[in-house]
Amino acid sequence: MRRRALIGLVAAAALALAGCGGAEPTAEKSRPSGGNFPVTVNGAAGKVVLNERPARIVSLSPTTTEMLYAVGAGEQVTAVDELSNYPKQAPRTRLSGFKPNADAIAGYEPDLVVLSFDANKVVDGLKKLKIPVYVAPAAATLDDSYQQIKDLGKLTGRDAAAAGVVKELKTEIDKLIKGLPKPERRLTYYYELDPQLHSVTSKTFIGSLLSLAGLDNIADEADKDGSGYPQVSSEHVVDSNPDLIFLADTKCCAQSPKSVAKRPGWGKLTAVTGGHVVALDDDIASRWGPRVVDLLRVMSQAVAKASA
Repeated sequence: MRRRALIGLVAAAALALAGCGGAEPTAEKSRPSGGNFPVTVNGAAGKVVLNERPARIVSLSPTTTEMLYAVGAGEQVTAVDELSNYPKQAPRTRLSGFKPNADAIAGYEPDLVVLSFDANKVVDGLKKLKIPVYVAPAAATLDDSYQQIKDLGKLTGRDAAAAGVVKELKTEIDKLIKGLPKPERRLTYYYELDPQLHSVTSKTFIGSLLSLAGLDNIADEADKDGSGYPQVSSEHVVDSNPDLIFLADTKCCAQSPKSVAKRPGWGKLTAVTGGHVVALDDDIASRWGPRVVDLLRVMSQAVAKASA
């Protein structure tokens, strides 16, 4: 998801309404076999009932696209939104997950549509067209992410593969957390979403990962409205003097350890002088799918370095 999507999914940026451009609807796919159908799954927009395994899936969320491919359902995916850039073979189109259009989506003749949130009343529009839709909202915890992977596995007839993905994620994450050093005091961090200093608190998905790593978040006390995504002041960061700084705005906004060091008052921060300003991959950092283990690995390496 794009930068503003992560800022709570509460201020989804106004992107151009995407029609049916880009990749054209493909020829009818043969319906794959497998799974135990009919199946019923509870999504954020209600129950999803599928009588047979879907052969033409449209995913309008980069995270769910990654989940679908991770469980082995890539061959069932007919179209994905314009921001679903991973894996590379995903059939990207000009469809938008921010301003979705039910008629444009229907042009791909899907037998399942997957979204991360309901915009433009697209869920109602798809239901009127008798198109099943599963909504997988932004995860607040790892358990939320695991459940969505399992749900998509069930919906695509890939239950066993989905269970395997979840098991592997849990194993890798547990190994990373157990391998972290135990510093004499808890380290602090600032997590940056954009150069306007929007951040995340401990109650968000990203915040929960860093809490697992034993870190304290300087943005928590700045979240006056309880959104989970406060805009902090430069003075607050300087006064808090975090041990680590994580930049999730390197690709979108060209931020880097060097640019951070040039900000007024930031050059003397512990994170800057100690070399603990960590440049993250924006895409991985803003998604809650299978690559979360890659994100946590980078974070864990940074914590180990700062603890040395």
